Amino acid sequence: MNRPLPVVRLRVPTDEDAFAWHRVFDDPDVMEFHGGKSAELSVYEEMTARQRRHDAELGFCFWTMLDEAGEVIGFTGAQPWPHAWGPEGEIEIGWRLGRAHWGKGYVTAAARTTLDRVRETGVRSVVAMVNSRNERSIAVTRRLGMTLAERFTSPRSSATGHCYRLDL
Repeated sequence: MNRPLPVVRLRVPTDEDAFAWHRVFDDPDVMEFHGGKSAELSVYEEMTARQRRHDAELGFCFWTMLDEAGEVIGFTGAQPWPHAWGPEGEIEIGWRLGRAHWGKGYVTAAARTTLDRVRETGVRSVVAMVNSRNERSIAVTRRLGMTLAERFTSPRSSATGHCYRLDL
């Protein structure tokens, strides 16, 4: 079934978005593959500040995702892989969405916009690092045309993950 994707708007995260992300992601279902519990507000304050730096320096970041009404529903975007393990030196695309908005096509629509924006900056390929049990995110990688490039074990959680790749 090919339903039309919803309208989604992306913006560089503001200071206030740290509070919105904290609120929207304060759900065990949302955090299942991100440590299993809600993060402190300070995590999102640091993350939004880092994303503003990425946007200024690289032309892309994890943007705040807004629905048709202008409400913050999550984030999507790209950033340099931030860890000392995995695809060092590569550009990672990623997303996180509030539980109330799952299954409506927001992530796919926003991730496609992300790919267009990243391509415009000259990036030639991206990766997506996904927990092997996260069927929803794996489905998004498929809709984006990404292919499984590698299986890995996260040194942080010992969880099995997949590295998907897409040449732009």
